[in-house]
Amino acid sequence: MTNELKVRVARRIEEADGVCSFELLPHDGSALPPFSAGAHIDVHVAPGVIRQYSLSNDPAERHRWRIAVLRESASRGGSAGMHDGVQPGDVLHVSAPRNHFPLVDAPHSLLLAGGIGVTPILAMARALHAQERSFEMHYCGRSAGRMAFLEELAAAEFAGNVVLHADDVPAQKFDAERVLAEPAADTHLYVCGPNGFMNHVLDTARRLGWPDTNLHREYFAGVATALASDGSFEVRVASTGLSCQIPSGKTVIEVLAAHGVEIPTSCEAGVCGTCLTRVLEGKPDHRDSFLTDAERAANDQFTPCCSRALSPLLVLDL
Repeated sequence: MTNELKVRVARRIEEADGVCSFELLPHDGSALPPFSAGAHIDVHVAPGVIRQYSLSNDPAERHRWRIAVLRESASRGGSAGMHDGVQPGDVLHVSAPRNHFPLVDAPHSLLLAGGIGVTPILAMARALHAQERSFEMHYCGRSAGRMAFLEELAAAEFAGNVVLHADDVPAQKFDAERVLAEPAADTHLYVCGPNGFMNHVLDTARRLGWPDTNLHREYFAGVATALASDGSFEVRVASTGLSCQIPSGKTVIEVLAAHGVEIPTSCEAGVCGTCLTRVLEGKPDHRDSFLTDAERAANDQFTPCCSRALSPLLVLDL
């Protein structure tokens, strides 16, 4: 993991049913690196298990970071490891903050959070309020008991900008058609949460006339694909001419690593963008959740941790 830091877990709080927050302090007592709203850190949960968690506290704070973790029923070691194995006093190895979900300078921002997607959205709300910028936040969950940070939001100075939507309260149920009914050139939308929630929001927004340039999203999980049914293709390293055949069941990352070509990785699911690599020739088969539709259409970069090829050959800028 690049730019590795040590942090100490100062507090662990059960924020909601299945959601735990962890307050992280610098291990050596110095100020933490700054971060911007929407940023995340990589957390080394266990040997070989690195996961990305958004920073949910005020970006103006330098003395602490706060992450929140939803315990997934089908955990691959990340959320279960955090919930079962991390306690106050523990030291964690983490990365410096990275931001693939930044705020842009817009007259008005519409923030939509689904479930654990509230983590980066909460930091955005705090940043926008501090900058005295116009925004509206909608927070959606199955029930109030499963929604983290409700007391914090109710006590916030910007509480009047926040609308809560609990599925089990008919009068509060989220209506994407109504919330997104009036697209405006000067309004930017930010959405984070489960894939189904985000796809519903983005599909509705596009249908109602929102331009893609005004839509911003961050995924927490990739979409699994079965590599065993895929065909093989060739990858060539531009700088050395090394050519490798990528068979079914193997990723580009795995094969290149076996030939001494290391590409930095983190999530290995096409979510975080750490392994993003420039493509000089060929057409990728994009299977990530990181690139936008416009970036995919350009076919000049791809995520070798999960994506493959639609052409017989990919030449990579490595």
